[in-house]
Amino acid sequence: MEVILREKEADDWIYRGEGAANLVLAYNGSSSSFIGKVMRIRKAPRNDTPTVIASSPSALTAHERLLWKDVDELISSSDHEIASQLFVLHVMKPLLGSEYVDAGMHVQVSTGFLELVEKNVICQRPAWRVDTAQVDMHCDYVLLMSDHSLFAHGNLGSSLCISVEIKPKCGFLPVSNFISEETSIKKSVTRFEMHQALKLHQGEISLLSEYNPLDLFSGSKEKIHKAIKDLFTTPQNNFRVFMNGSLIFGGLGGGAEDTNFCIAKAFEVALKSIIQSDDGLCTENFLTLVTEAAHKSGVLDRLLEVQKLDNVDIEGAIHAYYDITHQQCMVCSELNEDQRKIYTPLHSASLDESLTIVKDYLIAATAKDCSLMICFRPSKEEESGSVCNNVYLESTKQTFDFKVYFIDLDLKRMSKMEEYYELDKKIVSCYSEMLKMDQGRNEVPNLQES
Repeated sequence: MEVILREKEADDWIYRGEGAANLVLAYNGSSSSFIGKVMRIRKAPRNDTPTVIASSPSALTAHERLLWKDVDELISSSDHEIASQLFVLHVMKPLLGSEYVDAGMHVQVSTGFLELVEKNVICQRPAWRVDTAQVDMHCDYVLLMSDHSLFAHGNLGSSLCISVEIKPKCGFLPVSNFISEETSIKKSVTRFEMHQALKLHQGEISLLSEYNPLDLFSGSKEKIHKAIKDLFTTPQNNFRVFMNGSLIFGGLGGGAEDTNFCIAKAFEVALKSIIQSDDGLCTENFLTLVTEAAHKSGVLDRLLEVQKLDNVDIEGAIHAYYDITHQQCMVCSELNEDQRKIYTPLHSASLDESLTIVKDYLIAATAKDCSLMICFRPSKEEESGSVCNNVYLESTKQTFDFKVYFIDLDLKRMSKMEEYYELDKKIVSCYSEMLKMDQGRNEVPNLQES
């Protein structure tokens, strides 16, 4: 790589947010090479003993190289960060559409750059994020990509832009025959709703969200609008809004407060610069704008199609995983003979069939966990020939250009399959217990009436 970011450049990058695996920084300097860019830096668990990873001909395990054998560039990559970028480029981009996916590029960084970034952002990060992870000082590269909360690579001129980041989550109910009777509730209750119960139990959230991913993916404007409003009410880490690249709604490093009067009022005021509406109506018009763009773009249909590559559920895919890794199936070992018969077709499958099942499951897992960024700017008459999509907001008589991108399309590691299976069991178990408790409370007789 020709460009190497060193310690002296670290102050030009400001904290934008983070997820479980990466920090996101936005450029705030004057270099034309980086204006309108964001950077993703890998995190490392804070409590782990640092270890220097030995040089390897591939960033992937032997089983992963088998899994992705059709993607030569991916299996030959010697660095996990580069492998993740190549996964986006060669796997997710063709599936979701090249116009909606920015694979980014890698830029080399010095240890001094990473150390100063860690020092600069630590005060802005949520305390619980700081406690669990820090910048991975063993990174040689960071991922650089366009800031999709902005238009025209940050060259705004006099035009304002506003963008929304949405984590849609899984948009369908599984119908797999490999889902057991004990967990059959998965076929009628969304994964998102069940996971909310676990997060509430663990203290990660303070209020159950009313958001239903099935509404967002329904194709109905009315249901999409309901989904957007529910996300606005309880944004958690699933809904954020930026004005000219600066956060004006939602949380930076994860979860956000539920939307109370003060938060809603501040957001309403912030919208006045871009939504031409009477007092008290800017927010409603903005949510309608998001609804119109999400519906018109058709990207949710594309995303749902990729999510549905998981057609056997983790309860089926885990068996294929054990066959690929030549391990005893720990799931079947806990079942009786009649129960094991359900999974005989999976264990009788060819290696290629097992590889396809696990590969499709992991691709779908990426699609279920990604984010959607929709960026808007008021259309100008002199740009009427623009190649941008646009949407007309009837209530304010405004036309907005918009662009849509998928972000956070991370490569899911095959080694996580057992964790995915255990988490699935925990989510269903916690939700089932919550239902029993609710049912028990409803059955308590009213002593005053008796």
